[in-house]
Amino acid sequence: MLRIGTFSRFSQVPVKTLRYYDEIGLLKPDHVDSFTGYRYYSFDQLSRLNRIVALKDLGLTLDHIAQMLEADLSTEEIRGMLRLKQTQLGEQMREAQEQLLRVEARLRQIEMEGKMPAYDAIIKTVESQQVASIREIIPTQDKVGPILDRNFDGVANYITEHGAKIAGPGIAVWHDDGPKDTNMDVEAALPIDRSLMGNNSVKIYELPVEQMACVIHRGNFSGFPQAYEAVVTWIKSNGYRIIGSNREVYLQHDRSAPDDSVTEIQFPIEKT
Repeated sequence: MLRIGTFSRFSQVPVKTLRYYDEIGLLKPDHVDSFTGYRYYSFDQLSRLNRIVALKDLGLTLDHIAQMLEADLSTEEIRGMLRLKQTQLGEQMREAQEQLLRVEARLRQIEMEGKMPAYDAIIKTVESQQVASIREIIPTQDKVGPILDRNFDGVANYITEHGAKIAGPGIAVWHDDGPKDTNMDVEAALPIDRSLMGNNSVKIYELPVEQMACVIHRGNFSGFPQAYEAVVTWIKSNGYRIIGSNREVYLQHDRSAPDDSVTEIQFPIEKT
């Protein structure tokens, strides 16, 4: 019989861990002295302990290990548990690899700019939302602001006149495939709290759920080119591609104080 300290040295499993295994019933001592409380183990128990250590090294939880040791599991059930762990580890490896790519991309960006970037891109799922919108081809860049303002006002008036409420910040949806200076296809959309009937100019529909790469721009719209460049560069550097119309969400916007604006720029993406 071996005292717990000696058994620990033979097995190279800490005494604290052996005590814990005893508490949860995973590996009980062969004998416990009723007077001193000392735990004693036998060499025969090393094979069970080695199996526990080996299964733990595969990433299995102690609960799963206990099931495998105590339950009368079939070979197929054991194989299923191991295949599940294999799938989980593979997913963890993929996530770690993607995180590594993001770290490398950030390092390259810092080395190029010599400082932390002005914009931080994140990926998030934007839920679907019912909107009312007016879509129009805007001929030139200098007309973007006035026409969007006019169309947002038109949508807001339509919503109010039909007894609904605006349920979120305004959204400009840019339907062009890439940057353009003329004939831009832009939609001024406002979320609504319930469905309405549209008309020839106001469309009512549901913006779909999207996985978006997003950056936050603070200040007036003159800084948009830098924000756009930052998010598009991030998308390409991190192994994604753009798959649809981008959006500008005007989280905070007062036409009388444009420098105080806060805008989220969103691009729908998928892995390349």
